[in-house]
Amino acid sequence: MTNGDVEFATSHNRLELLQVADAVAREKGIERETVLGAMEEAIQKAARSKYGMEHEIRAEIDQKTGDIRVFRCMEVCEDVENDATEISVAEARERNPDARTGDILAEPLPPIDFGRIAAQTAKQVIVQKVREAERERQYEEYKDRVAEIVNGLVKRVEYGNVTVDLGRAEAVVRRDEMLPRETFRQGDRIRAYIYDVRRELRGPQIFLSRTHPHFMAKLFSQEVPEVYDGIVEIKAVARDPGSRAKIAVLSNDSSVDPVGACVGMRGSRVQAVVSELQGEKIDIINWSTDAATFIVNALAPAEVSKVVLDEDVQRIEVVVPDEQLSLAIGRRGQNVRLASQLTEWDIDILTEAEESERRQEEFRQRTQLFIDCLDVDEVVAQLLVIEGFTTIEVLAFISVEELLEIEGFDEDVARELHDRANAYLQKLNEQHEMQRIKLGVVDEVAQIDGLTPNMLVRIGEQGIKSLDDLGDLASDELMDLLPDSGITEQQANTIIMAARAHWFGDQLVDEEPPAATSGKESGDGDELSANGK
Repeated sequence: MTNGDVEFATSHNRLELLQVADAVAREKGIERETVLGAMEEAIQKAARSKYGMEHEIRAEIDQKTGDIRVFRCMEVCEDVENDATEISVAEARERNPDARTGDILAEPLPPIDFGRIAAQTAKQVIVQKVREAERERQYEEYKDRVAEIVNGLVKRVEYGNVTVDLGRAEAVVRRDEMLPRETFRQGDRIRAYIYDVRRELRGPQIFLSRTHPHFMAKLFSQEVPEVYDGIVEIKAVARDPGSRAKIAVLSNDSSVDPVGACVGMRGSRVQAVVSELQGEKIDIINWSTDAATFIVNALAPAEVSKVVLDEDVQRIEVVVPDEQLSLAIGRRGQNVRLASQLTEWDIDILTEAEESERRQEEFRQRTQLFIDCLDVDEVVAQLLVIEGFTTIEVLAFISVEELLEIEGFDEDVARELHDRANAYLQKLNEQHEMQRIKLGVVDEVAQIDGLTPNMLVRIGEQGIKSLDDLGDLASDELMDLLPDSGITEQQANTIIMAARAHWFGDQLVDEEPPAATSGKESGDGDELSANGK
């Protein structure tokens, strides 16, 4: 045997066969039974070449003595259609009186004397089967090792992709999974993170990475005992590979400082990770359940003056002193980008001057909105804005009693404001109704619950004018046509199904379509709110 290959000869030394099987099993790291099974299949193929391919032939190797037995197998049948693989009941009972229909009769064949060609064929079969078994062993061994760090030797480098010898398997580090300006040569030691193991035609493919965020987390687990023991938990990692990274940590023990544990004495622990990552700078911050606190921590070393969160869209507005702007954004936006990745929030950064200017402009615009729409003086309009009113719809929706709670408003003023807001919205709806008719949006569409006059104008401007036009839309398409309407996917589906109802005719006579949550029965306030948007 050379390099695990099995060579057949005409020798009758059966123990030598077992020795070959043992050697191949040890070298390839697979089961001895698998190798013997491959040998049996090779013998079967050689026997069929000798006795005829039409025959069903089986081979057995005694795992203790190495004796080879070859059988011709035939099924006992009432009506024989293929005499190569079937035998009649009568003929079978001449050989075995107990034979019955459906039994398999095994007829011993003389031992095979392997010729050169037959031996070569058998060798190829065994090599192929052993290779398949080796690949299966590799896949089974590494498929459960995803998310582990492994060490290996660089076997070869091709077009920037590094093939790594792991001892019992090979893995690959693709060029885009390497750190920038990082080079390896054949024979170098390499440490990397297993992020995927796949079955492929050429064998299992083990993919390694040195840029994956979890690679850094695993390195800290190796360098910091508190992380390995679970006392300190790594909650999030964001990386700009080879340049800078942020890592958020939490201590499950109040007596342990998570940042200090990861930094180590004089920075020894974090420095070990930095060295492995070719000098990548690492910011270690405290993780917090409070989103605002966490985001402020993530933007370190910049100082934050104020934050405004919009939890519905996972967006936060951060105000920083003017001189801190460049530090908060970072070089080429690196600091804010990593903070956004770490916290999974979209972050907008403003200086105090910009934020003040924008607030003043918003205040001016809203004040002018109330002056123009409600025909009130500037003092009343400013008072409404100060009290948090942003649209006419909000003013029309609340009750007169709520308006009376505003300091300086008596009942006459509150009622007049409420009436003017409703009158304005009614006039606006009438204008939208006229515009809807002018655009050609049919009455059947206008009667669908959940579509306000403003929405009807918007879809009419986009060419949606009939029930069929509306019914042909998908829910996400309707939501794209009405981006500021505030309708949900469920509401969009309800509207579209109502438009499609006429397609099904009598099938829906006895069925009630699901009610839209923003329809007429849900209250005037919902409808007014939708119009205002």
